[in-house]
Amino acid sequence: MDASGSLRSDRRTVLTGIATSLGIATLGGCTGTFAGDGETADDTSQEVHPEHETTDVQVTDSEGDVSGEVMAAIADTSDLQRTGLSETDELPPDRGMLFVYDEMQELTFTMPDMDFAIDIIFADADRTITSIYRARAPGPDEDGSEQVYFDTGQYVLEVVYEWTAEHGVQTGDVLEFEL
Repeated sequence: MDASGSLRSDRRTVLTGIATSLGIATLGGCTGTFAGDGETADDTSQEVHPEHETTDVQVTDSEGDVSGEVMAAIADTSDLQRTGLSETDELPPDRGMLFVYDEMQELTFTMPDMDFAIDIIFADADRTITSIYRARAPGPDEDGSEQVYFDTGQYVLEVVYEWTAEHGVQTGDVLEFEL
């Protein structure tokens, strides 16, 4: 074979290699967005509220058995409490938001700009659950301000809708967490 045939063959080999590499790289990107720690953006383990500190919250029954557990974003300032979950697109079933107040007080929660339903769990200074509300998402012609949920408490945990029913959580159970 002459030099020109060799060159043509080498060029084809190089171009085929480049095309194959590009195809593999493109297909590799179709499995999900890389989250930076070996997990994809589709995983529920991604951070929902990266600007918040978080804590594991366990709900225990009167026997001390764990009924359920979530990783909760902590809302402990008036700005974080005012916003709550209203700027959240969705809440994975293993996540929640824990509202922390300095002392027992009358608390009122509404559903402004919420895109999904939630359970709202009120707890006293001893972290004992005093009430549970299943708050539906606002309807098409509602802004959520007419949906009012209130109780006296020091802590409020918001989780996905019907999480409390699925885990058998009830009044008298206890929230356990570290701040």
